[in-house]
Amino acid sequence: MSDDWLDAIHWDDQGLVPAIAQERATGTILMMAWMNPESLRLTRETGHAVYWSRSRGRLWHKGEESGHQQVVHAIRIDCDADVVLLEVEQKGGIACHTGRHNCFFRELDAQGRWVEIAPVLKDPQTIYGKV
Repeated sequence: MSDDWLDAIHWDDQGLVPAIAQERATGTILMMAWMNPESLRLTRETGHAVYWSRSRGRLWHKGEESGHQQVVHAIRIDCDADVVLLEVEQKGGIACHTGRHNCFFRELDAQGRWVEIAPVLKDPQTIYGKV
C-alpha cells in the first residue's frame, strides 16, 4: 500500500502536525498531541492512536503506560491539511495524564481565573506510579 496519502499533510518545519483526538460517542475533544509521518502511518495500520512525543523524542503509543488506549475509527484532515482529527473510542474513559476524562478541564471564568471544571477520575500516581 502506498504512503502517498501522507504527502497531502502540511507538516511543520519539524515534520510534525497537530492531532486532535475527539471521542466518537460524545464529540468531546479529549486531547491534542503531535504526529509525524511514522506515527500517522502506524495509527492507520494498527487502528490505535500513535503520537510523537516531543518531550521524549520518540513515538508514543497512547495508553502504553496507562492502558488507556485510543481505538481510531476515522482519520480526517482540516481544509488546510495542517491539522489531523482522530475520531476515537477512549479505552478506560481517561485520556489525560492528570486522570481526567479529557485534557481540557480548565475554563476561564468571568473574573479571569482558570477554574477546574472536571473531576479527577483516577489518581495519576495510581495510573503511572508517579505524578
